[in-house]
Amino acid sequence: MKRNLFLTIMMVALTLMSCSATGSENQAEAPGKNKAKNKMTKVELETSLGNIVVELYNETPQHRDNFIKLVKEGYYDGVLFHRVIKDFMIQTGDGNSKNAGPETTLGDGDPGYTIEAEFVYPKYFHKRGALAAARTGDQVNPERRSSGSQFYIVTGKIFSSEDLQMMEKHLTDGKKQEIFRRLIMENQARIKELQESQDMAALDALQKELIDKTEAEAALSPTKMTDEQIDAYTSIGGTPHLDGQYTVFGEVVSGMDVVDKIQNTTTGRGDRPTVDIRIVKARIVK
Repeated sequence: MKRNLFLTIMMVALTLMSCSATGSENQAEAPGKNKAKNKMTKVELETSLGNIVVELYNETPQHRDNFIKLVKEGYYDGVLFHRVIKDFMIQTGDGNSKNAGPETTLGDGDPGYTIEAEFVYPKYFHKRGALAAARTGDQVNPERRSSGSQFYIVTGKIFSSEDLQMMEKHLTDGKKQEIFRRLIMENQARIKELQESQDMAALDALQKELIDKTEAEAALSPTKMTDEQIDAYTSIGGTPHLDGQYTVFGEVVSGMDVVDKIQNTTTGRGDRPTVDIRIVKARIVK
């Protein structure tokens, strides 16, 4: 990564240090965990356009158990698919959407808690049909905790091998920028001291030190895609740019034709379908 890019990030971070902000997020833990079962749980989502069956991964037990709990409580019965983007994903799970008028802004409803991220990557990734948890952005949610109820099903698109190579480079650069920003914040007191003393030589040395640390840390978790990812993204498609950032906790095993009907619907403001599409009933498949 070029040093001038790091310098730009450092200068932006220094500017942000002069400002202060406060905020809070409901971080209550999701309900208690059940013991993992070898057999994966399936849930049928009866929608107004047909039925979708999803399978929940045992390797993401908090998300699995929370989803099962909400299904049994009837939380999802009547919720709308409030955000639909063709060739990307369909999103639902906002409890406030059940009786929402046509002009109501949706996307903030949840049961009042978030769930700790459970990334099982690269085993589980954003291939077509993946079931993943929605969440708020990194700026207010650096731990990437999941919404307590909102989820999306990936539709995505097919990528060429060249597309994926470019994406790998983009993801690598993004990871390095993320690491470098974190290191700057961890060293902000030292940076401020050197800036106030106008010790440019020391600042330059610190910048080199942080660049070296960034490169070393990034090398520990490379962003190169697995053969399975490449095969999926070049054949059935997906949304690879979301990998490792949102928890994938299941996948569609039946009803992708219904998912496609939903993604092809006409949408309006906020990517909300102009004609309501809802989950009529969610049930555990015995």
